[in-house]
Amino acid sequence: MPKRLILTRHAKSNWEVTASDIDRPLNKRGQEAAPRIGNWLRENHFEPQEIHSSTARRTRETCQALGFDAPVKLHESLYHASTDTILQVLRRADKDCVLLVGHNPGIAEFAQTIVRRRPAHPRFDDYPTCATCVIDFDISLWSHLRFQTGLCVDFAIPRDLPS
Repeated sequence: MPKRLILTRHAKSNWEVTASDIDRPLNKRGQEAAPRIGNWLRENHFEPQEIHSSTARRTRETCQALGFDAPVKLHESLYHASTDTILQVLRRADKDCVLLVGHNPGIAEFAQTIVRRRPAHPRFDDYPTCATCVIDFDISLWSHLRFQTGLCVDFAIPRDLPS
């Protein structure tokens, strides 16, 4: 059975709140953007069976706002993770369709290195907040995941989607 990865950067966070970086919540724009991405994923039948997220408040709130019932596994290691760390987390995934919610610059770098060919979208390289890429892999086990093997099925940012 092939594997599908949904790779999402956390939604826009609130820089006006006096909190440590890991404790910053989503702002109003982020609270509106994440459900739009969740709806887009559902409308296109890209529903995760398992979610992996950084422990940061903004990633946890993004997971919740996306609105999926899939179990969420929190990883301290995904907080500002490198591409190698993200790869290691995914290699331990269990389900066929996995959503991973993380941070830049790691999430953008991972997206760029995991796909064979980048999508033509002008925002793919900078991967703005709540950017989401759906990537398919012709592997039977996540432990077989390798860089430059993914097929980008779709890519969207909240600004592309209806309110």
